[in-house]
This record gives sequence, structure tokens and C-alpha cells, in this order.
Amino acid sequence: MLSKEKLAHLYISQKKSMQEIADIFHCSLHKVAYWKNKHGIESRSRSEATYIKRNPGGDPFSFRLPRTISEAKLFGIGLGIYWGEGTKANKNSIRLGNTDPKLIHKFMKFLIVFFNIEKNDLRFGLQIFSDISPEKALDFWCKTLTIQKSQFSRPIVTRSGSLGTYRKKSEYGVVTIMYHNKKMRDLLIKQLPR
Repeated sequence: MLSKEKLAHLYISQKKSMQEIADIFHCSLHKVAYWKNKHGIESRSRSEATYIKRNPGGDPFSFRLPRTISEAKLFGIGLGIYWGEGTKANKNSIRLGNTDPKLIHKFMKFLIVFFNIEKNDLRFGLQIFSDISPEKALDFWCKTLTIQKSQFSRPIVTRSGSLGTYRKKSEYGVVTIMYHNKKMRDLLIKQLPR
């Protein structure tokens, strides 16, 4: 018999998979499933199990609220930027696109300060017109945001059309900042005004 306390500790507290528990007790997976059900321990969803498998050390972020007035300003600015410019439809990652390097930089700072993520874990997309040099645009964004080219996916090039005010604003294209973590994305969405 597998005790409820041991099983709950391994499955819930330590986030072990049922197979890992079976290996610990040198028994079958079916035996672990039987006792888990018998003790009324609720199963994880597939998405939760996948998340735990991809993040064995726990969440790659730790959220905190502002502690000072200047942090409260940054927090409000970050939420406002995401509320106005962010992609809320994507359920698995935080995404925000813009042509303004100051706006992108401020949002990066918001994510780093309040979610305690590593700058190197951020990913970026770049969309440019065909008459813009991809190398020149990448160099501009890397230098301005102090990030590596390896953090960018392959640029998306759109065929140039007529000249207009939008073209003047996007001399170096539209950058999308991305952080792929569903749990962090959901936490950010909860911070938005209702």
C-alpha cells in the first residue's frame, strides 16, 4: 500500500510524475494510479503536467509587486503598454509589438523587474519592408535594446508599397518582444484592469 501522505508529498509537493513515483517505489504505474485514485488525489491536467516537465526547477520567473513610488510608476507604465499594445489573444506567451525602441525597452524593464526573468530569455521578432536592410535593422535593435542577434527569429519581410507616414515611423521595422510562458502570461493578464 502507498500511503496518502507519501503519495501526496511526491505528487503534489514535489511535482513528481506518476512514473517517477512508480520508479521510487519499484512498482507499476498502475499501482500508483490505483492508490492515487483510492486516496482521492486529483490528477494534473495535461497542460500542467507538460509545464512541470518543461520547468523541472519550478517557474522560470517570480512575480512581485512594486515596493517604491518609482517602481509603482514603472508597474503602471508596463501594464498600460501591455494593455494597449500587447497581444492578449495568444494564450501561451507574452507578446508586444511596436516601432518605438523606448517603449520596447520600458516593457523589457517591466518584465525583468516585476517577473524577475533573465534578459537573455526574451525572444524577438522583426517585421520589415523589403527596402529596409535586415542586417541594418537587426543591428539597430540589438544596439538600442542591448540584446543579442541570437534572440531574434528570422525577420519577416513585407513587400514595400507606397510611401506614407507609417513607413517613416518604421524605418527599422516593427519589433515584437516575446516571453513564452503560459503561467506568466496568465499572471500578467490578471494584473490588467477589469
